Amino acid sequence: MVSAFIERWRPEMYIFHMPFGECTIMLQDVAYQLGLSIDGKAVSGCLTDFNQFMEDGRPVWEWFQELFDELPPLDKVKQFTIHFTWFHERLWVLPVDASEDTIRIYACAYIIMLLSTQLFGDKSANQVHIQWLSFVARLDEMSSYNWGPAVLAWLYRCMCRVANRNVTNLASPL
Repeated sequence: MVSAFIERWRPEMYIFHMPFGECTIMLQDVAYQLGLSIDGKAVSGCLTDFNQFMEDGRPVWEWFQELFDELPPLDKVKQFTIHFTWFHERLWVLPVDASEDTIRIYACAYIIMLLSTQLFGDKSANQVHIQWLSFVARLDEMSSYNWGPAVLAWLYRCMCRVANRNVTNLASPL
């Protein structure tokens, strides 16, 4: 079914050209289906010079270590992504006697995995991008962002990329 929709996707207009007419995925669809906010602060960020992107100019890996209490081994890191298995092995099951700080670490890990593999996934679906670190580090502010438009834009981007006949794999949202 996904292949049939992809064949009918027209990237120049962001629509599906169907036998009965044209249709598209709208912001209201994303908000309804995924329950994401469409009001609030924009989800944005530039990945140029990402190493100094974080607050106070601190290196991103220093902030990562502060947030998760450890750094992944070098064989689990590729540029600014961490292999999903590191998160899965390290932060999958919350200990029964977990402190409030430990619960916060696990919540941050879960949310960053959700963002990287479900809402903004790539074709590999096994990399967790730390571009979401700035959002996850401020858990109390996450609901103030308008995630719906960002997810819709990502979906359109994935649809346009997969509409290219040379592409063989689908990105996670598809």
